[in-house]
Amino acid sequence: MVADEHFVIRVPDNLPLDGAAPLLCAGITTYSALRYYGLDKPGMHVGVVGLGGLGHVAVKFAKALGVRVTVISTSPNKKKEAIEHLRADSFLVSRDQDQMQAAVGTMDGIIDTVSAVHPLLPLIALLKSNGKLVMVGAPEKPLELPVFPLLMGRKMVAGSNIGGMKETQEMIDFAAKHNITAQVEVIPIDYLKTAMERLAKTDVRYRFVIDVGNTLKST
Repeated sequence: MVADEHFVIRVPDNLPLDGAAPLLCAGITTYSALRYYGLDKPGMHVGVVGLGGLGHVAVKFAKALGVRVTVISTSPNKKKEAIEHLRADSFLVSRDQDQMQAAVGTMDGIIDTVSAVHPLLPLIALLKSNGKLVMVGAPEKPLELPVFPLLMGRKMVAGSNIGGMKETQEMIDFAAKHNITAQVEVIPIDYLKTAMERLAKTDVRYRFVIDVGNTLKST
């Protein structure tokens, strides 16, 4: 494969290619959002909504930036993964009204990685004044956005989608420095149909990576 050098990312030797590959999508999407919206200052409190392909790397990058991270999920059984494996500082079950109420007004920003329809009002309530809710997931249907809570706290709802070549190289170099990789399951190319079926059921932690070179049969 031949490509223009301006559109090639150099992957440092200490990053395994399988764990680095998803960073070129999920990694830059979350890294760019944290950087652009200023949610990268040590000591800040940032929430990450959803613990999937985007969410787990968002937690890793935020922690490496020195940010205090709270994972917000509808699923209580993801708490162990968030706290013990990803080293998040705290965990909120979004369906638990007592937990959500206790966290009102405590976060500088939130990275929302969820691609399903979900309410924004409880998330906006978690923000401090001038807080930012940054959407990086892409729900198929429009979400309801209540305006009054934004006015009262001068809060922002924004979006972010991947990044440019310079920032992507910066992200990969940062990942190499802090030993950040995506959690992947490497599969042979003839497993692709099954992988797609599992993907539809969200049965993957957290990205499939196809080993094309070692499994593609020559014709």
